[in-house]
Amino acid sequence: MAVRGTGKYVKFMIYVIVVILVNVAGMTLFFRADLTEGKVYSISEASRRVVSTLSEPLTIKVFFTKNLPAPYNNTMRYLQDLLKEYGHYGNRYFNYLFYDVSGEDGDIGQETKENQAMARNYGILPVQIQAVEKDEIKFLKAYMGLVIIHGDLLERIPTVSGTEGLEYLLTASMQKLNNKISALLRLEGKIGVRLFLSSSLEKVAPYMRLDDLPLLPQTVEEIVKKLNEKHYGKLFFEYLDPSKDSKVAEAVRKFNLMNLKWPSLSDGKIEAGEGTIGLVMEHDEKIVTVPLIRAIRLPLVGTQYEMADRQRLEEIISGNVESLIDIHEDLGYLVSHGTVQLYPPPGDQRAVQARNEARNFSNLASANYTIKPVNLKENPIPESFNCLVLAGPTESFTEYELFEIDQFLMKGKSVAIFMDRFHEITPPDQAGARGQGPRIVPLETGLETLLTHYGIKIRNSYVMDENCFKQRMPAHFGGGEQAIYFAPIIKSEFINRKLGFMNNIKGLVVFKVSPLDRDQKRIEGMGLKVHRLFSSSDKSWEMTGRIELNPMLIQPPSAGDAMKSFDLAYLVEGSFESYFAGKPIPEKPAAQKESGKKEDGEVPPQADLSKIEGDAGVLVKGKPGKIVLIASSEMIKDNLVDEGGNTPNAMFVLNLLDYLNDREEIALMRSKEQRFNPLMDTGGGTRTFVKAFNIAGLPALVILFGLGVWFHRHSRKRRIRMIFTK
Repeated sequence: MAVRGTGKYVKFMIYVIVVILVNVAGMTLFFRADLTEGKVYSISEASRRVVSTLSEPLTIKVFFTKNLPAPYNNTMRYLQDLLKEYGHYGNRYFNYLFYDVSGEDGDIGQETKENQAMARNYGILPVQIQAVEKDEIKFLKAYMGLVIIHGDLLERIPTVSGTEGLEYLLTASMQKLNNKISALLRLEGKIGVRLFLSSSLEKVAPYMRLDDLPLLPQTVEEIVKKLNEKHYGKLFFEYLDPSKDSKVAEAVRKFNLMNLKWPSLSDGKIEAGEGTIGLVMEHDEKIVTVPLIRAIRLPLVGTQYEMADRQRLEEIISGNVESLIDIHEDLGYLVSHGTVQLYPPPGDQRAVQARNEARNFSNLASANYTIKPVNLKENPIPESFNCLVLAGPTESFTEYELFEIDQFLMKGKSVAIFMDRFHEITPPDQAGARGQGPRIVPLETGLETLLTHYGIKIRNSYVMDENCFKQRMPAHFGGGEQAIYFAPIIKSEFINRKLGFMNNIKGLVVFKVSPLDRDQKRIEGMGLKVHRLFSSSDKSWEMTGRIELNPMLIQPPSAGDAMKSFDLAYLVEGSFESYFAGKPIPEKPAAQKESGKKEDGEVPPQADLSKIEGDAGVLVKGKPGKIVLIASSEMIKDNLVDEGGNTPNAMFVLNLLDYLNDREEIALMRSKEQRFNPLMDTGGGTRTFVKAFNIAGLPALVILFGLGVWFHRHSRKRRIRMIFTK
């Protein structure tokens, strides 16, 4: 008996030891599973990459008052878990610290006082929060902020009041600090800056008014040497002459650089020949080609050639360095041609009254991008960014300006187009015009021609939808709701959520939007891919002809077959074919031309420049690029994009920019906490069934279950009784 009792104690001790070992193993072998749909409690791949590639110390200092009431205590726990997750994937340069700033005034220790003083020095001040204790409402002062320190730079988040978007905010701030310097320090290998310049071009350079062409190798070398001082010696320069090396001439063909050919010129003084010119920058497998000469056709004057000056060359090389090392954050925005204003000039009430401003869009986009204004009427499109936004142009583009946009796309860049098919013209405030609403007329800018060539087209109509925004009417108008049919609400089933950056977008609102068509034959001929981003509901129809947007006068069509779904947004990607293929370069408007006179009054040698031909003056087939088209500039205006960037519309626009800039992982991180989850629409019959089931069905099921249990027990008793009666 003693042995048997001892065995029980031995088993008990073994169980205790096993439990202890399992707990010890759990402490060292960390494992967690995030079962939420959007992986809300796991950091994204972009966050992991940021903290795992730090090349300089980065410290997050958190000042958060302890034992706060709900929901602020949940915020602190979430922040602690989030920073632990960052620390799990971060390298040795990532650190975070929590400072104790708790305690009431007059009842705090010396360490807490020092921590509070440190927080104030960093600009983290206490905020007033509301708490309910013992059925009483109290107001407390609490610290809820943090700072991110990276080298000599500091990013401050003074108030962390909630968990929504916190990971995106932290990662964006860390990525901003982990800037160009850090990227260069961890760069493996050097960035090559190779100038391809045929010496044969020196013969025709004076006739092309390119007197500085022979000095170009020296100029580029000096620029690279200067930039190397700021880029930790990560650049190297090489000058190659295709005229003297057949291997170089053979290799240069893959870069699609400008190649000029000319016959015998100036009465035989210049022999017939050809030459190549261009700048190639590369690192690893990434290659950027930079045209150094532009051919311009001026009215009356004819073809002229323009070479990038020293300042522009330095900007181009520096900008492309950022692009090659993946910290490219510039965003082009067209400010000419009557586009939507990001910030209307002070006192300009016309833009405010017309709501023709996109202040919220600008503020939100500026968190991750430096917005570069582009004025096509004055300057060409710079090379320093990957995406150009065209929002609501109202003025016509010249052929030369269309050529600039076309060639920008051919370079493998992206273009986001939010353009209107109609233009509202407000009549002058005169006696005969008072009381009249704006006149809506079709708008032609010339972009329509380019888009049609690329295989997409905007219809000359507006989309109306029964599934639309409902406006509450005041009592003196009878109350109730007024359907705004030209403000469709896009539901989840009409959104293409197969695309990663669209996955968590489950509802949108559009305003004054026109339907789109695609030319499938042309698209397939160019080898492009077209993705429908979203469309209207099946209860939509078109308003064509005379456009009238008075909600009181709009009625759905009586015939149901007139209603159908319309495509409202397209993403087209692939290698586009130039609209100007096989055409001469368009003439540059006279207002944009530069004088060709020399300062000293010397007249340059004369030659017929039209005989000089360039086979790379027009990029005929482009590198893989992207176009997004939405026929409504309202999509980026303040009435649809909120200030905080939390609505699905704001998420969609920002995600779109990230995708066009090849930063889809940022878009996924931003929208994974999107909490707009509308219920699916159900018919009247379905709703009646659900109500009836809840009222009568569930009690009936309980009764049936009880009867089943009673019947089972009664049968069991009867079987037992029969066994013992035998």
